[in-house]
Amino acid sequence: MPKVLRIINRFNLGGPTFNAALLTKYMSPKYETMLIGGKEDKSEESSKFILENLGISGTLIEDMHRDLGLRQDRKAFLKIKQIIKEFKPDIIHTHASKAGALGRIASLANGNAKLVHTFHGHVFHSYFGSIKTSFYKNVERALALKTDKIIAISERQKLELSRKYNICNPDKIKVIPLGFELDKFQDDIATKRIFFREQFSLAEEDIAIGIIGRLAPIKNHRFFLEAFKKVKEQTSKNVRAFIIGDGSERESIKSYSNELGLDFLNGDFEKGKKASVHFTSWIKEIDIANAGLDIIALTSLNEGTPVSLIEAQASNKPIVTTRVGGVTNTVIPNETAFLTEKTDLDSFVLKMLKLVENDELRIQMGKNGWQHVKEKFHYSRLIRDMDETYQEILS
Repeated sequence: MPKVLRIINRFNLGGPTFNAALLTKYMSPKYETMLIGGKEDKSEESSKFILENLGISGTLIEDMHRDLGLRQDRKAFLKIKQIIKEFKPDIIHTHASKAGALGRIASLANGNAKLVHTFHGHVFHSYFGSIKTSFYKNVERALALKTDKIIAISERQKLELSRKYNICNPDKIKVIPLGFELDKFQDDIATKRIFFREQFSLAEEDIAIGIIGRLAPIKNHRFFLEAFKKVKEQTSKNVRAFIIGDGSERESIKSYSNELGLDFLNGDFEKGKKASVHFTSWIKEIDIANAGLDIIALTSLNEGTPVSLIEAQASNKPIVTTRVGGVTNTVIPNETAFLTEKTDLDSFVLKMLKLVENDELRIQMGKNGWQHVKEKFHYSRLIRDMDETYQEILS
């Protein structure tokens, strides 16, 4: 039985953890997998419950963090190197940048395992200045030379990695979209919707617009608040915004909400209280939240494959999103989602208003979403694709 060492950046709530956990669970017993990763940041939700729900475990590398740190990174490197020596994997599969760098370098120093790396996103624009970005590109180019297979999660990402940023030859890249447990988003939608809307005192005629993800500059929540304010001013319907997630920008986004004159509630809510904007922090049962929302938005400056949009479509919810990264490979423009350029606030507002005002359009676009994602982004397809890839490189 081939052994796979799977390394992820952090055990935090997000697409990489979901996929690493699902691969660990469902590629057994054909493969023996050891899952290791760093600790979530203080502003992130732990993914421990994901592993527990799947009945799997992961080994924590305490010193592996998102940011660069010479002392911590060296400790994490040595720990990973020791694990490789003891576990003797046939395949080392790294997920995302920090795990990809430390894991692949450690493997080259110890062992003959085949190397696979998944880009869940990349930091080649909108994250850092030109010098730091150039450094990361050069590191990834060097590592790609030693990697047997690079996994891109969308055709758009493959094009960017091979042609735009010259990370490696396109022949080395295989596109394997993310996969998730999507069936739960179709289960008992009506009951979940009632539960969520009662919790936040939403009348049935109220329009709830949600944005889901880390509260970080790259997610551009200020743009969302600006758009929401304009929608609120231009519609006769009662609209409420739900900012689901947490992160370093939380206080800044709350302050900006104040600047825009948008009243908000923060954290735990008393039943009966209402506000224009709700900061809910992380919600683990996102299927319940999605059932209660009417429209789901994304305003990011850069994305890999946005998990929130896959889950939105699995929940029969229409989308308004910026046209960035792998978004166009995730949704069907004008059928499951309206797309705008990331700087075009007026267009974003118009598309959101269109959905707010037209009940039939919201329902139809939502139905289109489930038909689109139920096979393309289901975990069973992910398992088949990855098994094929592993067999290819092992042979």
